[in-house]
Amino acid sequence: MSGLVLTQRRGQLVEIILNRADKRNAINWDMMLEFEKVLREIENSSGIRAILIRGEGSGFSAGIDLAAFPQTSDYFGENWRKNLFPLTSAYQQIISRFERCSIPTIALLHGYCLGLGFELALACDFRIAAEGTNIGLPETKIGIIPDVGGTTRLTRLVGVARAKEIIMTGKFVDLLHAEQWGLVNYVVPPDELLATGERLANDLAQAAPLAVSYAKRVIDGITDVERGFQLEAWAQSQLIQSEDFEAGIQAFLLKQTPQWKGK
Repeated sequence: MSGLVLTQRRGQLVEIILNRADKRNAINWDMMLEFEKVLREIENSSGIRAILIRGEGSGFSAGIDLAAFPQTSDYFGENWRKNLFPLTSAYQQIISRFERCSIPTIALLHGYCLGLGFELALACDFRIAAEGTNIGLPETKIGIIPDVGGTTRLTRLVGVARAKEIIMTGKFVDLLHAEQWGLVNYVVPPDELLATGERLANDLAQAAPLAVSYAKRVIDGITDVERGFQLEAWAQSQLIQSEDFEAGIQAFLLKQTPQWKGK
């Protein structure tokens, strides 16, 4: 592996570490492939009872690496924006491995957890946030929507009205509200983040492993996630070709306010 994603095992606990601190742990396709590989290796290992996911540096993840968009054609072909479904499906399937993993997953959030980074956290079973963490799904501010499970999983967690407000405005979510709404399990001081995650992992390890795994599958299977994924992919396939998306990307890169055309 290239070292973009690291793993560290301590007894029954494994850490998955986003290791691209110089890019604010922005996620590119190479990182996605490493997520898939390390999760497969962890599930094939014995004696692991919990997985912690965290980011190196100043934050968990700033989201998808927009600067890497020009390289997308190397993986998905030159016409990827005209046929977005293979790309969206590939991202959805890998991020969903965190949700479908038989081992409980705990995301430790600090600094910032945005866009695709937040979608990764939403696919985990538990989220613990350090005080001061900026969390949100700002995709509408560049003319698209969260399409890697974020729209579906957020709605499942906080309900339709709050999901609409968070996604349609693209604003950060106040951590007090995030905890009240069940979006995060705990908000803790930054120096207590890792210890809180380890305590939760230890609590999980005290329960029967098969019971924990089956409980996770039953709870996650209650809602129609696959239908949500299909709707996300359909909407994004339209938006990715819009003039507003072009304007949003340029404004983001130039740190300007986009001029929307509605087309």
